[in-house]
Amino acid sequence: MALFGNNKKKAVKAPKAQAPKATIADTAGVLEGKLTGPWFSEKALIGTEKGVYVFSIPMHSTKKDVAAAIEKMYKVTPTQVRIANLPAKKKALRTRRGVGSRARRRKAYVYLKKGDTITFA
Repeated sequence: MALFGNNKKKAVKAPKAQAPKATIADTAGVLEGKLTGPWFSEKALIGTEKGVYVFSIPMHSTKKDVAAAIEKMYKVTPTQVRIANLPAKKKALRTRRGVGSRARRRKAYVYLKKGDTITFA
């Protein structure tokens, strides 16, 4: 009588059904909060003449989220989205308290087709 035998029954596993890929649709406010707002700087305003718009986005937003939010809010389809992470900066405080830090930020560069524009008003 062996306690630990070599005869093991092999269970047949059924193949798992793959879940369908998530589509980007605004169901129940999924795209809400994916764009914080437009990024106003000198460089960003120069880029608007070339069809490149810059937006401030939260840290958890992805390129697909940003593209879908632009499409929904401004009714234009972006050709390309690039994301830049800006690190936190050490800044001297005006009093003798020492050094503080500015928060890290994230921005998205949204490229549009020629002729497409976005108005911020």
